[in-house]
Amino acid sequence: MKYILLVSHGTMAQGVHSVLDMLAGEGRKDILSTSLKNGMGADELAENVRKCVSVVKEEDELLVFADMIGGSPLTTTAKVLAEQGLLNRTTMIGGMNLPLVVSAVVSKDSVDRAQIVDMLVPEAREALHEFTVTVSEEEDEI
Repeated sequence: MKYILLVSHGTMAQGVHSVLDMLAGEGRKDILSTSLKNGMGADELAENVRKCVSVVKEEDELLVFADMIGGSPLTTTAKVLAEQGLLNRTTMIGGMNLPLVVSAVVSKDSVDRAQIVDMLVPEAREALHEFTVTVSEEEDEI
């Protein structure tokens, strides 16, 4: 199985997880999440990551999405994965956003883990656009 682990500062990971429940099906066992909450230490976060990845078996793979590269959630997660011997079966991406993770969820089982970054990152970049609304003058005169 390919698992997806979401990690973040605050409650971003749980929020994205909640949206994935709506879009991809509630109660999926292949989506895991945890976060570094205000006042929480790295040791507590590391223990939460250990609990999340305890379901990952020797034949499984892991896709980790973090809110930002270099932040404590991702670096702590990387340390835990190294301790657990999971790094060689893990792909990590920083700069998590909803389109990125939705694409990962729907395509993870049909795309080789070695190629998934090449597919997902350009898709996530393409999803980022300014949203503009044009109001016609006729609507203003009501």
